[in-house]
Amino acid sequence: MSASEFRAPFTAAAVWPEVRPGRFASTLRSSPDGCRCALLGLADDLGVALNGGRPGARGGPSAFRAALARYGVPWDGERRRALDVAIYDAGDIIPAGADGEQGLLETHARVERAVAALRERGMLVLCVGGGHDLSLPALAAVSASLGVPLGGINLDAHLDVREKVGSGMPFRRLIEGRWLDPRRFVELGLGRFVNDSGDLEWLRAQGGTAVHADAIFERGLDAHAALDVAASEGPAFVSIDLDALDQSIAPGVSAPNPLGLPLRDAARLAEAAGARREIQHFDLMEFNPSYDVDGHTAKVAALLFLQFVAGFCQRAP
Repeated sequence: MSASEFRAPFTAAAVWPEVRPGRFASTLRSSPDGCRCALLGLADDLGVALNGGRPGARGGPSAFRAALARYGVPWDGERRRALDVAIYDAGDIIPAGADGEQGLLETHARVERAVAALRERGMLVLCVGGGHDLSLPALAAVSASLGVPLGGINLDAHLDVREKVGSGMPFRRLIEGRWLDPRRFVELGLGRFVNDSGDLEWLRAQGGTAVHADAIFERGLDAHAALDVAASEGPAFVSIDLDALDQSIAPGVSAPNPLGLPLRDAARLAEAAGARREIQHFDLMEFNPSYDVDGHTAKVAALLFLQFVAGFCQRAP
């Protein structure tokens, strides 16, 4: 199969609304030829349902593309340079369609296969979801492609190290599977009253770092310091759960946050992550357009995507 005919397994072509002239979205490519990154939609929220959350995040990738079709030009006014990264739109994962734990695991296997195929083509995969459990198979594929455990940053109100199968489990499973080195794992923006003590104790016993939102309110978010930890011994990732942000900024999430971080913190982290060569995966998760207000969260997701791209433009080819 030639590159021009390539499609990652278990994916469907993305459906875009009309893209406004001059928007960044018009630069995305339908072929992987010459592309350094791939955009992949993780259009499933079964994991959220299994954890008793509100459904709707499966619509995140579609709503994200609709926002990007309207918002953002391929020019960085602050840095006075073009956003000239070649990005392949790999479309959306087709969920397995079955219910329960078995259905979730089947969809995870599809995500892992798709990300592995994109990595084989030499592309860094940028994911938009979808339940946060889908970061598990994506990151497992990245780790396997590199042959080493990853370091990482999770910007999130929740630890997501639960034993229970569902959207709250990804980082425990990644640590247990040795795809994630817990000594290089930093959880930023945690809520004071939304995580079980046992989960927090488990993470710290593994060597992970937990930073609550209150500490960031007091001292600010030092994105570079967190990245230094995550990337201290090799490749790493950054995952942003949009519920890390205050619900006044991002109402369209699976679990709204009444005292979340300001958008500037997430924006700085996204751009800093884009600029670091060690960052081999970036995702924006738990975007739930069913509860968005006037497209606020959709535009936030599009902005954070563009911030990462702006950082990526600073990397050498």
